[in-house]
Amino acid sequence: MDTSMKKRVLLIDDEARVRASLKAVLEPTYETIQAADAQEGLELFRKEAPHLVLLDVILPGTDGLSVLQTLRAEDRTAPVIMLTGTKSVKTAVDAMKFGAADYLSKPFDVEELRIIVERALKDQELQREVKQLRAQVVRRYAFHNLIGKSPSMQDIYTKIEQVADSRTTVLIGGESGTGKELVAKALHYNSGRRERPFIALNCAALPETLIESELFGHEKGSFTDATARRVGQFELANTGTLFLDEIGDLSAMTQAKLLRVLQEREFTRVGGVQSIKVDVRIVAATNQNLEELVRKGQFREDLYYRINVIALYLPPLRERGEDVPLLAKHFLAKRIEEDNRPPQEFSKDAVDLLSRYPWPGNVREMENIIEQAFIWSKGSDTITPEHLPTIL
Repeated sequence: MDTSMKKRVLLIDDEARVRASLKAVLEPTYETIQAADAQEGLELFRKEAPHLVLLDVILPGTDGLSVLQTLRAEDRTAPVIMLTGTKSVKTAVDAMKFGAADYLSKPFDVEELRIIVERALKDQELQREVKQLRAQVVRRYAFHNLIGKSPSMQDIYTKIEQVADSRTTVLIGGESGTGKELVAKALHYNSGRRERPFIALNCAALPETLIESELFGHEKGSFTDATARRVGQFELANTGTLFLDEIGDLSAMTQAKLLRVLQEREFTRVGGVQSIKVDVRIVAATNQNLEELVRKGQFREDLYYRINVIALYLPPLRERGEDVPLLAKHFLAKRIEEDNRPPQEFSKDAVDLLSRYPWPGNVREMENIIEQAFIWSKGSDTITPEHLPTIL
């Protein structure tokens, strides 16, 4: 195997015999570099940037745990596995507390060593992938990536920027398909909670018999089908953001329980007796007129004022015609990238047709129509009216 493709493991141990044993076990799979003391080990760590370190607890002139703390301070990603000749529980606990990935006693078992090294490297790779995915999500939902140059959308961008990094409850209004969940995600991923959970729940999609269990969870045996404890959305969203879409569809009973959570920041699972504390930011959305529902007695007034601290309204697409060409190009570019197709553009007639259409389904409908045009125009460098659905 090409050594440039192998993971690099740094061995820091003052016993040449131990280093030779470690090298013999690891070398067929990994590239190894060796150091006989702490100073040499730190120099190699900084110079060679190993993927993993095997570090002896007892080193001449220093303490392995001190070296561990230095390694962790300089690089928090490379796992460090501690080696020791004594089975001390305190040493093991201290090593884990200071950031060791694992702990191995001498004389070590060959198979156990291989398993521990492999597991630590896999965990490191998983953490790296998660970090990259989080960065991609943050970029995707950055408020400036919301598409639109119209004054109404510019106003939305400004408000997102102003309120994102707070725990203030936000109510997003607008017709179906205007992008309310995208705004909710922009609020979350531009806040200090960006690395915590974002949980979305469509309140209109669940029957009344399930919505309370979905929100708050339930205990085993609390109703006929409750064969095990279930964790609800509030618990899953703890320290993060809970997006309640179509909040106007909640029943009066569920509204009352939601109000209590917002006031007390605690709740009880269905069938439970223990109160559970949560730190959750609520972002709600609706395509209904909540003020009208309040007047009709269909939505609690106290809950309305509790969720309507900051109000954002997403205008329908027919009211921001200048954004239509931008959105069309955005959705086309997205599909071209996903399918790795050659560049395409819209003809002037196609743009005119898109701009004249009233878009009753708003942005969601546009994405669907551009998807269709993308499919029917395969092999062409220009999307023309003939590639667009006849409803236009």
